[in-house]
Amino acid sequence: MIRKPAVAGLFYELDPDSLRKQIEWCFKHNLGPGSIPEMGNKRDIKGVIAPHAGYEYSGPVAAHTYHKIAEDGFPETFIILCPNHTGLGSGVSTMNNGSWETPLGLSDIDGEFADLMIENANIIDLNSTAHLKEHSAEVQLPFLQYINPDFKFVPVTMWMQDIETSREIGNSIEKTAHELGRDVVVIASTDFTHYKPQNVAHNQDMQVIDAIKEMDENLMMSRVAELNVSMCGYGPVAATLVATKKMGATNCEVLKYATSGDATGDKSSVVAYASAVFI
Repeated sequence: MIRKPAVAGLFYELDPDSLRKQIEWCFKHNLGPGSIPEMGNKRDIKGVIAPHAGYEYSGPVAAHTYHKIAEDGFPETFIILCPNHTGLGSGVSTMNNGSWETPLGLSDIDGEFADLMIENANIIDLNSTAHLKEHSAEVQLPFLQYINPDFKFVPVTMWMQDIETSREIGNSIEKTAHELGRDVVVIASTDFTHYKPQNVAHNQDMQVIDAIKEMDENLMMSRVAELNVSMCGYGPVAATLVATKKMGATNCEVLKYATSGDATGDKSSVVAYASAVFI
């Protein structure tokens, strides 16, 4: 099975050369890290946070995450956790075979990891329907493919984002990686506050981000609820915190926070983005 791109030409460029130039623009942007990364081989990163809006809005923020991943070196497998914006599929859905296509090529699913992850978490279903139109995992792939096309990944879309579900997913990722001896990085795909004035978005997002920096998924969840923060991927972030702490991560480094208003100049109603790494 080849999963065709759903948002190529919408969220990012359709033409391969134009897409490469767009990714380079993200890296070099004044809101981005400022340079094209070089590949390293340290492998300290256990997980990351990256946004998933159109590249013209969130691409420079996402570029901070992928700059760090490149410098740290690629794992064998990326686990991409994302919210379910479409309502298709089951509560928690993954795929265990085939490839995903973007204008930069094909990326293969790590079926062995997906199968064992499902065995280790009853909450996770095999359901490709949930992934057909979902953009929040797809937009991560061109950044990875630009850096190094030689990787496998497992997509997991979460319609259910409660703390119990997030904890079960996180525990399953760590257990599966341990049982297979697989080197993995977990990518939590999320945007933060949606469609609020810039100052409102910043104030409430900082309280959520402070909880993430404390590596406390329960505190993060409570602040999202108490402040009514319209963060679309709080479940993926919570699951990533659970998994990465069990894999040895002790520190969260927030790399960049910015909004669509920083990109467009219109700060009256913004969507907010952050990049971070768990090491």
